[in-house]
Amino acid sequence: MKNALLTVVFAMGSIAAFSQSDSGFGIKAGLNYNQNGDLRIESVGNAAEDIIQGSDGKVGYNVGIFGKLAFSRLYIRPELIYTKTQSAYNLNNGTKYDISKLDLPVLFGAEIIGPLHIFAGPAFQYMLSNDLQGFSINDAEKDFTVGLHVGAGVNLGRLGFDVRYERGFSENEAQFISENITQSDIKGRVDSRPSQIIFAVSLKL
Repeated sequence: MKNALLTVVFAMGSIAAFSQSDSGFGIKAGLNYNQNGDLRIESVGNAAEDIIQGSDGKVGYNVGIFGKLAFSRLYIRPELIYTKTQSAYNLNNGTKYDISKLDLPVLFGAEIIGPLHIFAGPAFQYMLSNDLQGFSINDAEKDFTVGLHVGAGVNLGRLGFDVRYERGFSENEAQFISENITQSDIKGRVDSRPSQIIFAVSLKL
């Protein structure tokens, strides 16, 4: 009986939340400027070297859906986003590192002044694929990781604009080795952890 009562209360609360004008769901898309973690070269030729390179940022894209539960000036906004990121390393005259992943941010936000709002929350990430140009690369150590989203936006009717920063919490390395037979002794590890600025436009349906 107690469980049934809790279920009814939860259902009524959800209906009440969705009945508010600012609650609902929609679609979103945008661009992201990404930098992954360090690339570590463990050996070059016959020398046992340890060379570390940082990445240069490149532009990627993101597209997804969102839901929103509004409680007066506060809200909860879960999202499901397909994200394509790209960064580059100064290796072999330029090497691109492409990652495709699914992101599930759970954002907690507040309206500040007029249409302006701020938000932050955890982002659960599932890596679909990673590719290091000119190298054979293994899957990253973890398919599933957790990061953080923090940002701000404005809502103009059904249209929304936001900018946010995403950062992975922990290293998630993948091993690689050169596909070029003359450079087969170049191998190392690359950190797939994202550090990116994300711009997005959303439309409430």
